[in-house]
Amino acid sequence: MVAVEFWTDFWDIIWWFVWAFVFIAYLFALFSIITDLFRDRDLSGWWKAVWLVCLLVVPFLTALVYLIARGRGMAERSARAAVSARKASDAYIRDVAGSSSPGQQIAQAKALLDEGAISPDEFASLKAHALRQAGGVPVTADGNGAHRAPA
Repeated sequence: MVAVEFWTDFWDIIWWFVWAFVFIAYLFALFSIITDLFRDRDLSGWWKAVWLVCLLVVPFLTALVYLIARGRGMAERSARAAVSARKASDAYIRDVAGSSSPGQQIAQAKALLDEGAISPDEFASLKAHALRQAGGVPVTADGNGAHRAPA
């Protein structure tokens, strides 16, 4: 008798996990659908409202119909959003990092020299530093290259 009770309890636990998995998968699909609805600029506000009401009234069926009817567009919109976010992130990083080429660094140093903000020695140091960075030679704390040719 104890063995029979164990197996019935065991299968109850398995079924509980199956239903929990289905419910969590449905929640992921639901939030993906809602995100896609608001991301889609081609769909009018009324159609978005209709889809949302249907998701509330008949959730599983509406989610299934939405994924079948609009799944391909959903993937395309998601990919476009990812590319757009990546471009925005890259632009922000470039803006914050101030990525400038060695030529730009030298031009900026030359402008500072012409304005009298730096001395010719400082200009030469900045120019050498920019050229070393361009050549891939690490720069030490004193501004000299870590790898110097023997004198």
